[in-house]
This record gives sequence, C-alpha cells and structure tokens, in this order.
Amino acid sequence: MPDACVICTNLSFSWPDDTPVFADLSFTVPPGRTGLVAPNGAGKTTLLRLIAGDLTPTGGTVTVGGVLGYLPQNLPLAGDLTVAEVLGIDAALTALRAIEAGDPAEEHFTAVGDDWDVEERSRAELDRLGLGDVALDRHLHTLSGGQVVSLGLAAQLLKRPDVLLLDEPTNNLDIDARHRLYAVLADWPGCLLLVSHDRLLLDRMDRIAELDHDGVHLFGGNFTAYEETTRTAREAAERTVRSAEQEVKREKREMQQARERAERRASNAARNLGNAGLARIVAGGLKRSAQESAGRARQAHANRVSEAKARLDEASRSLRDEQILTLDLPDTTVPTGRTVVAAERMQIHHGGRPVFTGDGVDLTIRGPERIALTGPNGAGKSTLLRLLHGDLDPDTGQVRRAEGRFAYLSQRLDLLDLDRTVAENFAAYAPDRPDAERMNLLARFLFRGTRAHLPIGVLSGGERLRATLACVLYAQPAPNLLLLDEPTNNLDLVSVGQLESALTAYRGAFVVVSHDERFLTAIGVQQWLRLDGGQLREVPPPAGAPGEIR
Repeated sequence: MPDACVICTNLSFSWPDDTPVFADLSFTVPPGRTGLVAPNGAGKTTLLRLIAGDLTPTGGTVTVGGVLGYLPQNLPLAGDLTVAEVLGIDAALTALRAIEAGDPAEEHFTAVGDDWDVEERSRAELDRLGLGDVALDRHLHTLSGGQVVSLGLAAQLLKRPDVLLLDEPTNNLDIDARHRLYAVLADWPGCLLLVSHDRLLLDRMDRIAELDHDGVHLFGGNFTAYEETTRTAREAAERTVRSAEQEVKREKREMQQARERAERRASNAARNLGNAGLARIVAGGLKRSAQESAGRARQAHANRVSEAKARLDEASRSLRDEQILTLDLPDTTVPTGRTVVAAERMQIHHGGRPVFTGDGVDLTIRGPERIALTGPNGAGKSTLLRLLHGDLDPDTGQVRRAEGRFAYLSQRLDLLDLDRTVAENFAAYAPDRPDAERMNLLARFLFRGTRAHLPIGVLSGGERLRATLACVLYAQPAPNLLLLDEPTNNLDLVSVGQLESALTAYRGAFVVVSHDERFLTAIGVQQWLRLDGGQLREVPPPAGAPGEIR
C-alpha cells in the first residue's frame, strides 16, 4: 500500500448555524500508524467524519489514497442485524450456499465474485478479535457493547482497506479485547489514523498528530515521545516568557530612570542659565537643544519598551493553550484499619440468574485502601459497585457500611438532572457552600462564565463527566469512599493526568473500575481484584509494565 495516505488541503468546516470548527487545515497523513490527539471539543471526530465523507467541508478538499475503512465512535447498527449482515458478507454467503446446493444461477456467481473464501476469511478475522465463538447468523442485540465494537472493526478489516480511520476503538473493550486490538494494529500495513484516549494504544503509534487552533502538527514517535517533546517545548516557552517579562520590566525601569535624570538635568540647566547672564536668544537655543535631546532619549527608551513587549507577546503566543482540569479532592482521612465497608455472601439476581457464583461475594475495605476492580465486560463490576454504594440492595447476604458519605460515579453519567444547569445541579449537591465558592470550584472543572449555566442535556460526553465529577467529589460532607466506574471515559488526556494526580493525593479509600491499565498503575492501586465468571478474586499486581495485567 505505498500510496495509502490522507491529504487535506485548506480544509474548513462550520456547522449549519455557522459555528466554525476549523479553517484552512492543510496536512498529510502518510502511511503508517498515526494517533490524533486534541482536547475534548477540538473537532477530532468531526475531522474523521470529513475524511470519511460523512460530512461535507465548507471549504477545501480531502483526498484519500486507496480504499477507505472507517469505524465511528458510535456504531449506527440496528440490533436486529445479523453478524453476517454487519460484516457485509450475507449476500455472498447466501450465494455460496445456493451454489453448494447445486443452483447454477448466474446471479449467485456474480454475488460471490472472486471471494470464494469469504467465510474462512471472516471466521479468521473474528477469531483474531476474540469473536471466534460468535455465529454468523447471531443477532446484534445479543452481543455486548465490546463485542459490537470488535465486530465493527472486523467488518472494516474485511474490506482490506488501504486507509483505516478509527474513532475511540477501545471504548467499551475490556483489557483482553484491548490487547487483541493492539496485536491487530501492530501488523497494520497501510495508513492508519485513529482518535483515542488510550495511552497504551497511542504508545503503539509511529507518530502523533496534534489538532489545535493553529492546525494539525505531526510529531515523530509514540505518545510518550510526544509528551516529552511538548513538555520540553512548553518549559522552553515558559522560560522565554519569563525572560521577556523581565526584559519589559527592565526597559520600563530604565525609561523611568532616564526620564527622572532628564527632568533633574533640565531643572539644573534652567537655574544655571538664569545665573549665567546669557542673552535670551542664546539661552532659548540651549533650552530647545536640551529638550530635543531629552525627547530623542525618551523615544529611544519607548521604542525599546515597545520591542520588549512585542517579544513578550510572541513568546506568550508560543505557549500551548491548554484547558487544564484543576482537581484538588476534598480533605478526608480514613484511619488505617478502620472498616469502611464489609460485604458478606452478597448475592443479587439479574433475569432470574445469580450474578455471582456460590453463596455470593465477600469483600471488606479497610482504611484508605486503593482497589482496582477489573474483569471482562458483562462480569458484573458495575453491579458490584452499586451494591457497595447502596444503590442496589442484595437479594441475600449483607453489606455493613461505616458512617460517612460514599461517593459513586456511575458509568452511565445519569446522576444529574438533564434540564437543570451545571450550576443548579452543583448547588443541589453542595447547598451549604457559598455561591462564590461553588462557581470557583466549577471553574476548576472548566465551567467558566456562561458554560456553568448550560443545561446538562446539551453538554458533550466529556463535559457531562466533568460536571458529574464536580457534583460527586465536592458534595458535602467530603466522601471517605470513592466508587468510580470508568472515570476516564470521555476525559481528554490532560484531564486524565489531573485526575491521576488528584486520586494519588486523596486520603480516603477508593474502588475504581477501569480498563485503562496505565491509569490504574498511576493512581497507586494497592489491591487488584478481578471479577470473572461470577467469582471475585485477588490477582497479583502488574509486574513492571502495565500491559501485563490480566
């Protein structure tokens, strides 16, 4: 696939209400694996949709070299479709069955074309993605969210595309499915452009493309190399800004000192001229000459101040404009050894079937323990968190909870009133906080000015998560146990780093459900639990690389 690439020339796009997304983007995505990063709302998904042809640019052109495959973030698939229909092979399979049954109709051979091994290729692709036991006639509504994502990727790979676009492909994938995806993309021979917040996946890229208000900038190397490059550039830019600020102050100080010296000289000269008995015309000439000299000196100093300010403006523009989530979790301390929650033989049923095996689950959380809860999709991890919180009651067994507040962040982000604004929801959760304090806290979550007064229902997924985090974490009293269900979903990479720092400094207990291995390693997890097949068991911590978690 030597010509596989994406070329965007002077690409511009605005929404129907004339809200601009970007203008005059010109860049080329070469063969190889490219990760596209940017803050939430910068237009990453919109850019992929423009390249895929789902949206029409308001200006410029998009050129795709070769066959295109595109896996959107939200798959537009109906639940009554079969696996074969999603893969796009149902017509060819039907024709093959007819030919095998002895029907020599020409339309059957036309439907098959040269794809006589379509079933074998499809089964091999499904097997690579962990769907080897999924029948081709199975309906979509019987599959989990992670299985649907893997199936959608298989459908794109079967096209044998030269250019592959993936939008958050690891969303809804458990750890094992993520590693299968990593393996598939490691062998990708064409042009890959993916949007992801999965740093382990981004570390498998050949280059990183950064989308910002200035355009798309390519950085050679993986995400870790990109982080180091941008951190070094930012530190250099900050030093340049500080130096420019000092230069402006110095030039202003020297200009003021020169003005004061000139005023003293002028005053002394006026006295000396009066005492010298010079003719008025001579004295006037000397005075004008002194004034002109002082004026030239003032102008020279003003020019230097102006030049220093210009250098400061240029240095300031070189600083990366990052919208950084500022998280400082409320003060709380859970004494070591204190039992926060104790669950014994806890059992609950879904659809008449027990979620856990045997007599149920036992789990005790003591002191400021940091627990990671892992396991495949559909194992019951979210159900377990809801039982610990009290959002669900067990059918059998018991749960004892210490006094104090447990803060629960649902993966569904359904805690807030969609019709009320961010500020109104926050006021409902923290009614005793002064209004000014609430607005200051919301600003830390990037809800400043009018953004704080938007209804929850109009927010993006990342914004809704930030609003929910604010309400859950800063409700009163401060929580002594955090129960977080996929807290990094929809957060941009900078915000994930801020959440890591906040949880590292938090002095209460927490249980975190996440498939983000690097995140779990970064927040100092002490106990690793895995829920699989209805059994909850402790597993060893990762031995070195986060990718070794299972």
